[in-house]
Amino acid sequence: MIDLREYGLTPAMAAQNDTGEPARVTAVLRERYELITANGAAFGRLKGGVYYDVNPEIYPTVGDFVTLRENDEMMVGDRIIIRTLPRFSLFVRRASNDRARSQYQKAVHEQAVAANFDICFIVTSMNRDLNMARLERYLSQAWQSGAIPVVVLTKADLFDDFMLTAETVKAAARGVEVVAVSAVTGLGMDAVRAIMKPGTTAVLLGSSGVGKSSLVNALSDGDVMRVNAIREDDARGRHTTTHRQMIRLPWGAMIIDTPGMRELGMWDADEGLDMTFPDVEETLARGCRFFDCSHEREPGCAIRAAIQSGELTEERWQSYINLQKETKFAQDKAAYLRAKTKRFKEISKASARRDWNV
Repeated sequence: MIDLREYGLTPAMAAQNDTGEPARVTAVLRERYELITANGAAFGRLKGGVYYDVNPEIYPTVGDFVTLRENDEMMVGDRIIIRTLPRFSLFVRRASNDRARSQYQKAVHEQAVAANFDICFIVTSMNRDLNMARLERYLSQAWQSGAIPVVVLTKADLFDDFMLTAETVKAAARGVEVVAVSAVTGLGMDAVRAIMKPGTTAVLLGSSGVGKSSLVNALSDGDVMRVNAIREDDARGRHTTTHRQMIRLPWGAMIIDTPGMRELGMWDADEGLDMTFPDVEETLARGCRFFDCSHEREPGCAIRAAIQSGELTEERWQSYINLQKETKFAQDKAAYLRAKTKRFKEISKASARRDWNV
């Protein structure tokens, strides 16, 4: 028998399980789910009447706890997933419907990446993948998820000045632990292991080729994940992980590996922005001379004063503004799309009237 408490099941989650057998999702394979139950590994599929109804249950993702029942139609085979238990953390990204016929018809929706994790490892290599604006984007979403973010700088063995790079990243990632590691030499691996206590779950997030799968292999003392080499021409990697997967490490911690994200679209991340840009929030709290200050040319602007004094950089301010705009769009995406559709209808009607009058 397996004690699911060792896989992160909390008393609060267990109390919500009024019917069915509890299990944790360890991988998402299209419409099929890999699970760990008290009796070992199993596979499951969603109950159509529950998940595809008018008011559907929340679709599970890797890391979720669910409840199961036996498949009444088959003596053996996949179990039936009947409920997704409440989450204590969730990482989401903004995704668009690429099947839409035009850019104006694309709907924006939430894509759940992983759930119920305690630590969010933002993984980036020290080669040309290192990008501060992208790192701030990940940090905002990581703080918003409800977990504790940690920046992991990989491939430290390739750079003599990796400590200098780590200090630069620390200056941008205010209040976040930054660890430089090498899967080849073992540098920094003990620090990563110390962060992951038995029974806790961490999720790995980052672009392709930054070394997420190599990190998992180094932590698990084996080749559990396939690794691809990066391209020499642009130092970017090919996709190695093809699906989200949770692995239990030798000392009892869990780690969720995710496919590399070419682009991380912002979702609702107001709290995450506050945590990522505390210096900007502190500057704004001082107040500007005018309550409707645009922070561009007005006299008495706290932001412009901070930039002129060197307390705040123009690049960091612009990054904050850009992420804030994306978040605002995500928060009110439905109204935004309705307004855009209405505007195009008005233009079409006006055009039709002109043609009629001609």
